[in-house]
Amino acid sequence: MGSPDGIVGVFDRAADTYEAVGVPWAGPIAARLVAELDTRPGERVLDVGCGRGAALGPLAEAVGAGGYALGIDLAPRMIELAARDLAGLPQAEVRIGDAGAPDLPPSSFDVVAASLVIFFLPDPAAALRSWAELLVSGGRLGVTTLGEKDPGWTAVDRLFEPHLPADLVAARARGLRGPYSSDAGMERLLSEAGLTKVRTIPDQVTAVFHDPEQFLAFSWSHGQRSMWEAVPQDDHARLREDVLAEIDRQRDATGSVAFVQEVRHTLGVRP
Repeated sequence: MGSPDGIVGVFDRAADTYEAVGVPWAGPIAARLVAELDTRPGERVLDVGCGRGAALGPLAEAVGAGGYALGIDLAPRMIELAARDLAGLPQAEVRIGDAGAPDLPPSSFDVVAASLVIFFLPDPAAALRSWAELLVSGGRLGVTTLGEKDPGWTAVDRLFEPHLPADLVAARARGLRGPYSSDAGMERLLSEAGLTKVRTIPDQVTAVFHDPEQFLAFSWSHGQRSMWEAVPQDDHARLREDVLAEIDRQRDATGSVAFVQEVRHTLGVRP
């Protein structure tokens, strides 16, 4: 998606600045997911597509010294930095692993968390079935996806479209439709994976950018990097100026821009 080595490469290159440009994003979203999963001391938990540990850190703290928290991700630099950041939590482990098909024993975890991951996977239904199989009876699974996007953010995204390959534009559109477009769609995915007591918790996160340059840095540090990398090099300077101008146009009386992103946490229990 936007680079020869796919989304894994995108996030590997973003790892050093991911959640490190002064705009809390993945952290607040993951914290709410962990809270809704009601993780308890002594439990065994898995974070699939753990990135730099936005969910893994809170999960490890929740299970305490008597528990175990494993994070897997295919981006080596994400794993390297997560291991460094979580070095003070001996109950936390990170390793290279495929979120779409974890190579782990069945019925070995009390909790599986997937924050902002599933829409990157080629077969989300198969991934959910594999995650459900990793749970013990009564184990909980939580998946976080994105809901309605702030109109200001949509205006910025539209600036990219003339510069992007048609297949990338289509792929991004698909990611906003189907099961990801509604609570019912996500709940159906979890139910079809064999989970019960499925429910959705609505949430939102507000991204505040103090100036256009901070928005630019943020856009390179997260998934939007895939769009930048897909833009022909000759178009970068013009697009950069267009994006900066759009963000500048949206600034409020304080000089900042605030984008509100709707979030959904969909949870279920293995019978």
